[in-house]
Amino acid sequence: KAPSGSNDQSWQFVVVTDADVKAKIGERYLKTWKPYAKRLAKQNPGDTAIETMLRAVQWQIDHFDDVPAVVIPCLKGGRVPFAPTPFIAKSSYFGSVYPSVQNLLLAARSVGLGANIATGPMFTLGKMRRILELPRDVTPMCIVPMGWPKGRYGPTTRVAVGDVVHFDRYGNRSRPAGSGATR
Repeated sequence: KAPSGSNDQSWQFVVVTDADVKAKIGERYLKTWKPYAKRLAKQNPGDTAIETMLRAVQWQIDHFDDVPAVVIPCLKGGRVPFAPTPFIAKSSYFGSVYPSVQNLLLAARSVGLGANIATGPMFTLGKMRRILELPRDVTPMCIVPMGWPKGRYGPTTRVAVGDVVHFDRYGNRSRPAGSGATR
């Protein structure tokens, strides 16, 4: 039921439960994760939120073989827009799949499943295509590992709405008179 660019609904989903295929995806995930995690830890020393996230993702990668299913949302048709493609073309392309990914994440949460989105394995797009045996006109966009959470969900913290909403122009935190909007 998610919206998509031009309402073309060009998404495709590959659900991976095969141990060998999951292992290959897990290898890609680990190879792209290591340098990213190292850089993030170095840039944020002592940040407990970052450290918690790094431990959680590392745990998932270390136990990737135990993940019951990995969903790979893909787009069918068209080509991945690269430079010098205008920004709007790139935004439209990627924006055509992520609303459906968000719906998948919300649906998983509603039934008690743990799920997250990871884009790291897409740094080696050609290898992911080969692992999944995708036709040339189907592009993997991210991975969504899914399963029953270990223990219980921890608290979900997000930045306050008032810290991310701007009215009429960036930086204006005052709501328009009569808008009914709350801070």
